[in-house]
Amino acid sequence: MSEIRASTSKTSTNKGASTMTGKTFSGVGNLVKLLPTGTVFMFQFLSPVLTNSGHCTTVNKYLSGILLVICGFNCAFTSFTDSYTGSDGQTHYGIVTAKGLWPSPASEGVDLSAYKLRFGDFVHAFMSLIVFAVLGLLDTNIVRCFYPEFELGQKMLMQVLPPVIGVVSGTVFMIFPSYRHGIGYPTSSDTNETSQKST
Repeated sequence: MSEIRASTSKTSTNKGASTMTGKTFSGVGNLVKLLPTGTVFMFQFLSPVLTNSGHCTTVNKYLSGILLVICGFNCAFTSFTDSYTGSDGQTHYGIVTAKGLWPSPASEGVDLSAYKLRFGDFVHAFMSLIVFAVLGLLDTNIVRCFYPEFELGQKMLMQVLPPVIGVVSGTVFMIFPSYRHGIGYPTSSDTNETSQKST
């Protein structure tokens, strides 16, 4: 009888853990939409490899840390990039500056001043970095690699934090909307017109 109770208890615990994990992943999944797809794909692809699926050695920890830094930097950096359709009909990407977009090949007929640096770009860069930090630091492999005890002791935080950050970042992005189509983000069929609307 006691064996049956123990088995039932374990089953309930496993179901609870699965539910918590599912909710956490759901919240993280919503955050992913706010980040450049290429960076997210690179992180999700390399994370299991570099962390050895959460079973880290010292080398794995260093490599995983480097991956986090590179992806975090890229999330912030892409907020300062934009694209336009050049006179050659091709989509060109550049870095946003105080004067416009650089470099700017085949830009005849394009008002590059419409792409100049704005305060909202810094807000988007900061929030993108925060969103990726939540995504990266709550990744199952990263958690098991750097702080495995956190997964067991802070289940509620792991479940609540992604949705909270999602709401906050979503609100900030509504207050400071971005019309840019930088590296890693979907391009627009009429990028030039879209960017000019934001000025």
